[in-house]
Amino acid sequence: MSMLLDHLLKMENHNSIFESAVRTLPLPVCAAFGDAAGPLPAAFAPSSHILATRDAEKVAASFPDSVRASGNVVLTSTGVNRNAPRGKRVAVLFSGGPAAGGHNVVCGLKRVLGPDNTLLGVRPGPKGLIKGSLLEITDADIERFINTGGFDFLGTDRTKIKTDAQFNSVKESCLKHKLDAIVVIGGDDSNTNAAVLAEFLFKGIKADGSGVQVIGVPKTIDGDLQIGKLLPISFGFDTATKVYGEMVGNVLQDTRSSLKYWHFIKLMGRSASHVALEVALQTKPAVTLISEEVAGEKQSLASIVDQIAQTVVARASKGINHGVVLIPEGLIEFIPEMKGLIAELNDTLAHPDAAGFAALNSLQKAEFVESRLTPANARLWSSLPVYVVRMLLAERDSHGNLQVSLIPTERMLGDMVKERVGEIDARIPFAAHYHFFGYEGRCGAPTLFDAAYTYNLGLTAGSLILDGRTGYMATVTDLGRGGVPQAIPLTGLLNIERRHGKDEFVIEKAMVKMDSPAMRYLVSRRAAWAADDLFSSPGPRQLWGNAARQMPISVALNSGAESLEFLIG
Repeated sequence: MSMLLDHLLKMENHNSIFESAVRTLPLPVCAAFGDAAGPLPAAFAPSSHILATRDAEKVAASFPDSVRASGNVVLTSTGVNRNAPRGKRVAVLFSGGPAAGGHNVVCGLKRVLGPDNTLLGVRPGPKGLIKGSLLEITDADIERFINTGGFDFLGTDRTKIKTDAQFNSVKESCLKHKLDAIVVIGGDDSNTNAAVLAEFLFKGIKADGSGVQVIGVPKTIDGDLQIGKLLPISFGFDTATKVYGEMVGNVLQDTRSSLKYWHFIKLMGRSASHVALEVALQTKPAVTLISEEVAGEKQSLASIVDQIAQTVVARASKGINHGVVLIPEGLIEFIPEMKGLIAELNDTLAHPDAAGFAALNSLQKAEFVESRLTPANARLWSSLPVYVVRMLLAERDSHGNLQVSLIPTERMLGDMVKERVGEIDARIPFAAHYHFFGYEGRCGAPTLFDAAYTYNLGLTAGSLILDGRTGYMATVTDLGRGGVPQAIPLTGLLNIERRHGKDEFVIEKAMVKMDSPAMRYLVSRRAAWAADDLFSSPGPRQLWGNAARQMPISVALNSGAESLEFLIG
């Protein structure tokens, strides 16, 4: 017994049997980095690909140094860099929501920088950079965290560096820690911030008049940071969708076993439906809602409910009284009438004309709001379940956005479908369960795809620094053909959007395109999936074995791959 207890104690603090084994998992590297056992930095040269957005002139005026330096030209790797400099001091930080594989970006950075350069970690996120909270990352740290988890080594936060005081604090941190470069690991907003930082730190920071390099790394489980073949997917997406796919597959197996429940499953992904689309392609449920499709076809809430109800009725006519409905997290904001209601509601809540609004109880608040809505929105408001009304009245997040993850859209649709099925045929049995799969998928051990992808992204980011580049986002293309490290000029991605009452530079979110191969495939199969139980259970994440080298199905379809197998190295 004492031997067992000793063994159990050793398994604490990230030392489970799985975690200990996964640290030894070999990672393939792109040919540009030479030998996988001791990767070397890659060199880069301009490609023929020049990026431009509709606001290119205004971007050039606001980011003159960055645009002049890059020409908005995409860089591609040209083999090993034999003349990499020494003595560089590089800081790395996580920004925004966590994603599996973040640690491997840091590991790739550390290994490509080698013993002649120093890597510092920022804790936590941009806030840590402002405060100057940095620590040196050692080889022992890398051995401990490789192939594990999300962002827990350094932590993260959502601070956006935008005020003069914040920029000056960043400058002070750079001088205090003698930084030569900063790597920002984050999503579209974080990489937009990286572009702003790159311009601010371009020159005149250090005593010799030189600047601090800034490189971005693309992260988000939502999959909404994509740039065609230049950036087929952000990291974390594959792990998250495979975790969700396993859980949805389990639920689908259960429906076929118990034969009596409909499961309404909401999946994380506020601004785009890439997660829902990918999980649907993996599992083949009876109904999959795609927010962009709902918006494009201007579907009403009632029409969505009727669509699901008709599927329930059709399956019931064949003796199938069960199924699964997949729902994107942000669906409610894509339904045109709901979008109009939310906009009017936000305005009403921002300027309440009744004293003591906050002191009113929930019913009184709902009545107060309804009395100030337009007739059409008032009717929609009164038709919503009370628990949805309560969440629509809840506090907005720090960016002034409705907290859609807190709105039980899955329960709302289930309750409304139950009522509609009863109207169609009261004899049809209908029982529902509700789920929200979100945080479960963000920080698990990365899939082999994400582990390899992020490691090579780290190698690419470090190589760009040693190649003297700034204002770029690291990327790896040709994922099914060995992998090619490239660099995307951040200024070539910027557009102007109206946010919070003023124009801001942003990297636009990539939405699900109705004519994409992945979406076309879903459309071609959804009727068959609705009619019968044709589901698949993808099973758990695989890091060894036949299923380990599978890339996301939507990425394979959209990139024109010949198989699902990814090949790096």
